[in-house]
Amino acid sequence: MKIAILSRNPRLYSTKRIVEAGEKRGHEMVVLDHLKCDILIEKKKPQLYYKGELIEGFDAIIPRIGASVTFYGTAVVRQFEMMKVFTTTESQALVRSRDKLRSLQILSRANINLPKTAFTDYSKDPDSLIKKVGGPPCVIKLLEGTQGVGVLLAETKSAAHSVLEAFQGLNARVMVQEFIKEAGGADIRAFVIDGVVVGAMKRQGKEGEFRSNLHRGGSATVIDLSDEEENTALKAAKVLGLGIAGVDMLQSKDGPKIMEVNSSPGLEGIEAATGKDIAKAIIRYIERNAD
Repeated sequence: MKIAILSRNPRLYSTKRIVEAGEKRGHEMVVLDHLKCDILIEKKKPQLYYKGELIEGFDAIIPRIGASVTFYGTAVVRQFEMMKVFTTTESQALVRSRDKLRSLQILSRANINLPKTAFTDYSKDPDSLIKKVGGPPCVIKLLEGTQGVGVLLAETKSAAHSVLEAFQGLNARVMVQEFIKEAGGADIRAFVIDGVVVGAMKRQGKEGEFRSNLHRGGSATVIDLSDEEENTALKAAKVLGLGIAGVDMLQSKDGPKIMEVNSSPGLEGIEAATGKDIAKAIIRYIERNAD
């Protein structure tokens, strides 16, 4: 099969590993920078051009779209869909997962456990917002933030006030979430492919850091998920319509709580922690589903 990876950088670990895994299984792998694609929309014949040349003959695409280019990246994925090319992440699911507020609302409607979250466009009374999530300490998140950027822990009411006022002064949209103290600065990442958890790791933030992102000094160890954790991860990926997902959960006294669902999860951390060939699992997913 001829498979395209939509990635801005062919040297990224995840991109390189997927190319390797695909070539090992006899497929033609091509890396396309989605920002260099031109979209032509017309009746019955949608077309895509890459650096001026017509794109044709692809059986499947693997979108690896960065958060900052979601709008255009999604448009390119949608065009491939119109050209009847199989995609591991559908454009609609990509849009849903990138909107933090919308994805939490969808998960909540599906009766999935979440940290209590408050959001408002009316900023005159930050006290009531903080109170609604159980008071300080609380977590304040930028809606547009990624990879732990724009996520702050406010340990006192006055700190929460200051942070909310600062963000609102910048016209930035934020949500306030309850702080799950018993998680102890750790979270679980479950990697879901085609309705199966293919790997899971526990990420622990470094000393004094409540964010557990690996590139912020966190460490990762392999973990066996409980039935409840596995079912929660699978349900979250399913309701958001994601064929490939990195589901981030917090371990709380009320069971696992979904923090975020990532539609372009990185492979480096999970492959290193679990020793599993996740890239191969992605290629096999395409083999099962692409015509």
